[in-house]
Amino acid sequence: MSKPKTLVLVDGSSYLYRAFHAMPDLRAVPGDPSSPATGAIQGMIKMLQALRREHPADYAACIFDAPGPTFRDAIYPAYKATRKPMQDDLRAQIAPIHEVVRQLGWSVLAVPGVEADDVIGTLAHAAAQQGVDVIVSSGDKDLSQLVNEHVTIIDTMKQGKRRDVAGVTAEFGVPPALMVDFQILVGDSVDNVPGVPKVGEKTAAKWLQEYGSLDAIIAQADQIKGVVGQNLRASLGWLPTGRQLVTIKTDCDLADWVPGLPALDALAVGEPQTQALYDFYKRYGLKGLAQALPTAAAATTTPTRPAKPAALARGESGDLFADPPPPSAEGPQHLTVEGDLFAAPNATELAQAVEHRSLAYDTIVDWDTLERWLAKVQAAELVAIDTETTSLDAMRAELVGISLSVQPGEAAYIPLAHTGPEAPAQLPLLEVLERLRPWLEDARHAKLGQHIKYDRHVFANYGIEVRGYAHDTMLQSYVLEVHKPHSLSSLAQRHLGRSGISYEDLCGKGVHQIPFAQVPVDKAAAYACEDADQTLDVHQALWPLLAAHDKLRAIYELEIASSEVLYHVERHGVLIDAPLLAAQSQQLGARIVELEQEAYALAGQPFNLSSPKQLGEIFFDKLDMPVVKKTATGARSTDEEVLEKLALDYPLPAKILEHRSLSKLKGTYTDKLAGMAHPRTGRVHTHYAQAVAVTGRLSSNEPNLQNIPIRTPEGRRVREAFVAAPGCVIASADYSQIELRIMAHLSGDHALLHAFQHGLDVHRATAAEVFGVSVHEVTQEQRRYAKVINFGLIYGMSSFGLARNLGIDQTAAKNYIQRYFERYPGVKQYMDDTKAQAKAMGYVETVFGRRLMLPEINSPNGPRRAAAERAAINAPMQGTAADLIKMAMVAVQKVLEAEKPSIKMIMQVHDELVFELPESEVDWLRQQVPRLMAGVASLRVPLLAEVGVGPNWEQAH
Repeated sequence: MSKPKTLVLVDGSSYLYRAFHAMPDLRAVPGDPSSPATGAIQGMIKMLQALRREHPADYAACIFDAPGPTFRDAIYPAYKATRKPMQDDLRAQIAPIHEVVRQLGWSVLAVPGVEADDVIGTLAHAAAQQGVDVIVSSGDKDLSQLVNEHVTIIDTMKQGKRRDVAGVTAEFGVPPALMVDFQILVGDSVDNVPGVPKVGEKTAAKWLQEYGSLDAIIAQADQIKGVVGQNLRASLGWLPTGRQLVTIKTDCDLADWVPGLPALDALAVGEPQTQALYDFYKRYGLKGLAQALPTAAAATTTPTRPAKPAALARGESGDLFADPPPPSAEGPQHLTVEGDLFAAPNATELAQAVEHRSLAYDTIVDWDTLERWLAKVQAAELVAIDTETTSLDAMRAELVGISLSVQPGEAAYIPLAHTGPEAPAQLPLLEVLERLRPWLEDARHAKLGQHIKYDRHVFANYGIEVRGYAHDTMLQSYVLEVHKPHSLSSLAQRHLGRSGISYEDLCGKGVHQIPFAQVPVDKAAAYACEDADQTLDVHQALWPLLAAHDKLRAIYELEIASSEVLYHVERHGVLIDAPLLAAQSQQLGARIVELEQEAYALAGQPFNLSSPKQLGEIFFDKLDMPVVKKTATGARSTDEEVLEKLALDYPLPAKILEHRSLSKLKGTYTDKLAGMAHPRTGRVHTHYAQAVAVTGRLSSNEPNLQNIPIRTPEGRRVREAFVAAPGCVIASADYSQIELRIMAHLSGDHALLHAFQHGLDVHRATAAEVFGVSVHEVTQEQRRYAKVINFGLIYGMSSFGLARNLGIDQTAAKNYIQRYFERYPGVKQYMDDTKAQAKAMGYVETVFGRRLMLPEINSPNGPRRAAAERAAINAPMQGTAADLIKMAMVAVQKVLEAEKPSIKMIMQVHDELVFELPESEVDWLRQQVPRLMAGVASLRVPLLAEVGVGPNWEQAH
């Protein structure tokens, strides 16, 4: 008789935790805490190598838990809730561990929605049914229930401890066939699964030995005396749920992951991939492992440039997450995009080519070389272009040099304004631009950049309107992986495994940083060529992922079109009335001084209004105000929330609040806005950052036009300083109640749909529903309450928050919310369904398919999870509103350029578009812009845009 075949199944999740905690803090660059951690990687490799030596197998698989919930979370939401979040250093090693395990010849499985234990159970059962011997390598005792004559568990971390049928029986006092019953009684503190209180392993084993099974114990529960008997009887209702939680499934559908199952051919052991392993070990500084490989690997590897530490490069990022490790060098790369997996068909070849190719970088300092490169860019299908400049302020930046890349590994740098004694002779800047102008301004020649809007401004500073920008790698990343950094260095490291030269490497840091123009040309050329080269490489990695997904591709195309419009909006800018701002600053200054004197009088002494310590002494010691809350250090808090609460009953906190508000308004806007106007245009040219807000909203800065306070008269007056040129007016076109309309569309709630479809006052309609009166009987106070409820609930406001906003007790607020959901059941259903979808997928989507990541949606931390649940409800509305205003921007700008070039779009703030236009065009704008804005999408309720016109921004409302 032939020897049975063997299947080895490794509990990968158990292995990686054990490897991580067993190894010291090892790094790819020893002693450099900023370099990738490698302890778990090294431990995992050594454990698998030892296992393979000791247990040769015909089939083998390493099984990991996939991120996201499973059926057990739906059964019992507190499942695994007590587990601490995975350490960042361990999380960063998971992807490279998957990569190297494959290279070692193992199949790697991580099945979404299915725990590793259930995958192991299903594979072990399928193999055992065919007479295949199964060895499961794990330290998890829960797997003991799988043991039978064909299935054995070994624990390599405990001198090869074996759990066969005899071993399980000896260890736990019951055979494997009773291990499920045993686990139900004992529970599992690691997974937060309750058992019967006070029943430990000895009691559970004793009962099962005496009665024979859990069902028999339940049948005779009345005969079990003492506290444990009472606990058992009290737990009878829980035990069926406990059974579902602890029983390992052996019938999971793994057809998409193990083709041909129950046949095991897909899990056949592979030979180690020597070259790929050598490259991996080299990348992660694993010299000992690399040296142990066959010597052929070293001989066949092309030398590469030494990697330099990754650093933040130019680009926009609103995310603080650490970059994940480099992509896989074997098999198709998978990019996790908020719960979905996108395969990049050419990622393997790209990553290998990047690491091993030779680089052809030119420095262009003569006309012949420039002409040769002009011919290259004219012939290329797509050219990456980047600028080196004197400033991050795009409107004021001057060119220092230009870099181009026509294919991966081939790039050139044109130095134009480098200075210093060692700077070579350079081609004249303006003449070079004139040679480049025909290509730059020809839309038929496709161009690519990283943050293209900035480079467009730089060229426009020299009178060149670049056309033909087809792609922006920053925006590609923003659409695909909104929750990750989008700087070029981050993208190159994440998708190519490339660490490049950083700006600080060249220019230094802080006060010692030199201008780029003073960097030696040879070093500047290497850096600039690398930028253009990496941009082209990153595009080739990301574009296939977008092109393969229709909705995300459409969102990306919207972002590219929005970048085009925003360039024109920023370029035109908005005129500022500097004398008016000066007058406002003087008035605010006088009022601030008055408030100080009034505060001194109320306190009975002078004091520093900005000192929390002095405020605390006056509030709580001298004036005997109640302490509302304390800081983390135990001090009595005087933060804004405390001041607002105390201001309801005491005049001094109200004075402090007004003083702070006016001081901020003066310091942030009235003192500074005029100075931010461009000296050539007299206008402020705000920068709209696209790749910051995870919802898709634009972020405005330098100056921030979104945060001008408009709830106070003083704040609204600041908008009076945004004025029209002589003969022109300002017009504001604003979507009406856009997020409530989106809620009606998403929820399909009948009452909400009816209100919007029939043009009703939705707040009055809500008040009628909540207060049980007719629409005509609704008072202004009831409408105000309804407005707070309408907007509060879509932002996930609790009864506590509603009570605070309305100044009512929490019970009344809770009743209002309950009545709201009774009258709008569709809204409640939408909220419940959205939270469930978010928990299952890890993300939510806008109406148009933009993905909004929720990394904390399944967090064991209650407050974080609750915040993510609130975001899950609100993000689709905010994100859809962001999509709509971008669609409106693009649609309106297209018509303006074709029909009304005298009308200029000058600002985009929240759900509002602002224009400067000749007075003669007001009627056209009033009619056409609302029509265009309403027509960008067809929802279940009509979109409505309203227009106001005035000599300044404030009066246009």
